[in-house]
Formats: sequence, structure tokens, C-alpha cells
Amino acid sequence: MRRPPVPTLLSAFLTLLNDRLGESIVFPLLPFLLAGFNADGRTLGLLAGSYALAQFTVTPLIGALSDRFGRRPVIATCVSGSVLGLGLFAITVSLDWPIGSTLPLMLLFAARLIDGISGGTAATAGAVLADVTPPERRAQAFGLIGVAFGLGFIIGPFLGGQLARISVTLPVWVATGFAVLNLVVVLLLLPETHARDARRAMPRKRDLNPFAQIAKVMGNPAVGRLCLSFFLFFLAFNGFTAILVLYFKQRFNWGPELATTAFLIVGVVATLVQGGLIGPLVKRLGEWRLTLIGLGLVIAGCLLIPATDPEQAQVGVFSAVAILATGTGLVTPSLRSLVSRRLDSEGQGAALGSLQALQSLGSFLGPPVAGLSYDLIGAASPFLGGAMVLALVILLVSGSPLPLNSDLNTSSPEHSRGKA
Repeated sequence: MRRPPVPTLLSAFLTLLNDRLGESIVFPLLPFLLAGFNADGRTLGLLAGSYALAQFTVTPLIGALSDRFGRRPVIATCVSGSVLGLGLFAITVSLDWPIGSTLPLMLLFAARLIDGISGGTAATAGAVLADVTPPERRAQAFGLIGVAFGLGFIIGPFLGGQLARISVTLPVWVATGFAVLNLVVVLLLLPETHARDARRAMPRKRDLNPFAQIAKVMGNPAVGRLCLSFFLFFLAFNGFTAILVLYFKQRFNWGPELATTAFLIVGVVATLVQGGLIGPLVKRLGEWRLTLIGLGLVIAGCLLIPATDPEQAQVGVFSAVAILATGTGLVTPSLRSLVSRRLDSEGQGAALGSLQALQSLGSFLGPPVAGLSYDLIGAASPFLGGAMVLALVILLVSGSPLPLNSDLNTSSPEHSRGKA
């Protein structure tokens, strides 16, 4: 069996890396980039959430377009949008604007929306890997997705923090430059991998409506509560992480380097958990227990941040975000797996696609709510509120109406005999 061609794998890998790298470079620096415009929690939350809103709206359409017209034109168009969005953002934060002008904020929101709309590259790049890889090697090929995302979450904050020591706007220009490199590689090296005889007609408009997909899966008694848990988890998590750097900046007087170091720790720990620990832990404890353990860790990390003494800020914060990252690394794959195992094979694709829509919806709604709470109630309120929502998630997961004994220890001989 022939191996997938290297240029195709390189193009897909760089596209996946660019998808995470651009966001992981810019996101931790948003409060510093906004300092000359409007640095309140509401603006920060809306700007952080606008990217996810755009992704939520167009991701089903991008997938359908790649099935209809092929992978190459869709990826090239999306990467071009990433270049445009990041470039507009970089230009806007680099110019001197008149005091009180609303135009720069409008341009920043436009840039985030453009970047979010073109952010469907991950699914299409995954489709490229599926196109060129035989089924028996597909799991190995899909490992590139995890590697690219892990590297993106690690390299992005580190690079952003180091470059911000020179200029706070320089990391955005570097992210734009990487997107340009990605576009050049796609245009020069990526062949079309989706055969014409395998292409599908565009689906009906209602089938592209993400809310319709969500309503369908939420109404499924087998997974409805778990899907609601998935949404609430990302609502809470993306809420308090959106204002995290602003909190560090105002409470601890941290600059970009320390703030991005916290996100670097998150990237390293989450990659280690999801890349190496999750498999053995699932075999030993099962997805249900891991989900509950992970939620407990996220709550603990969430509460430790506002409890940190400013005189011991680095030790307290870095410990808290490491706990947060460990919990998140356990919850996300375990909760997805719980949903998947409660469905037959025919319902897998739609339900797991709806989980992505729920994640994007939670990522959009969480930051503005947290930002508003930060401004009106107090700096600690997004963390306390997030912990309360996560406690509700624990109740939903632990109170699942379906038998959970099959999730408790998937590797035991008793389980194997029961499955047989």
C-alpha cells in the first residue's frame, strides 16, 4: 500500500498548525493589544467570542463546499481569509488612531470575524488526510491533527511572549506571515484529493443550519444531557479563560511575557494529557469517572486563581493553570467518547458534528458573559460563576439516565464478558 505523498501531508499539517497558531499567538495578547482602544471586560469578551461565532455559523457550509467542489479550493480560500483577517488585525493595532475613534474597534471586530469565517480549515484538512490514507493507516494520519494542535498551543504563546518583548504588535505580524507561508505551500504543493466521482451535491439549507443540528442531538434522550454538559463546559471554560490575561494584567500587573507563559503551561500540560495519558487512564478508570475527575480539577484550578496571593502570583497562577489544563485534557475527549458510545453507528457523524457546533456556541457566548460580569460584578466573578456552572455539569453527567457501569472500567475482564 502506497504511503500518502509528502507534499500533501505537509500542506495539511501546515494548515492545521496555522489554524491553531494564529489564534494561540493573538488570543493571550488581546488585553495588551486593546490597551490603546478599549480595554474593558465587555469589549475583550465580545472580541474573543466573535471568532467563535463566525466559526459556529459557517463551519457546516465549509464542510459541504469541500464535498461539492473539492478540498484544494476550499482550503486555499480559507487560508486566504486567514491572511486577510490577521493582516487587517495587525495593521489596525500598529497604526496611531485619533483618541475616541470607533473605527479601529470596528476593524478589529471585522478582522476577527473574517479570521473566524475562514477558520474551517481544520475539518477540511482532516478530510484531505482521510482522502489520501487507507483505512488501516487513518488513525496514524489523524495523529497529525493532534500533533499540529498541540504544537500550535505550545509554540503560539511562547512565540507571542518572546516577540512581545520587542513589540506587542510584532507577534500578530509573525502570525500573518505564517498564514502567508501556509497559503504559498497550499497553492504550490497541495493537489486535489477529493475525486470528482465522489463529490456530493450541496445539502438543503436547513441541513446547514447549526441550530437545527443542535436541536436534533439535544432532543435525543440517549445523549441530550451529555450534550448539554458539553455546551455548558465550554461556556464556562471559555468564559473565564477569555478574561484571564486581563485579570493577570490588572491584579498582578503582569506583562505579556508572564501572561503568555500561563498559556504555554496550558498547552504543554494539555498536550501531555491528551497525547500520552488519556489512553491508559481510560482503560483503568473509564470515560465517566475521568469526566467527573477532570471537572473537579477544572473547578479547583478555577477557584485557585482568584484565591492567589499577589505576592506569590507566579507559583499560585502557574499551579492553577496546570490543574486547569489537566482537567480539560481529561474532560474533552472523555465526554466526547461518552456521547459516541451511546449512539449507534448511523448517528455518530451528525452527533459528533453537533458537538463541535455546541463547542463553538459555548465559546461564543462564554466570553461576553464573563466580560460583562467582570465589569459589573467584580474581577473574581467570572471564576466563581464558572465554577458554579461546572458544578451543574457534574450533576448532569453523574445523573445521566443511561446505565454507566460500562463506562467505569472498560478494560476489566468482567466488562469484556459483558460486552460479549
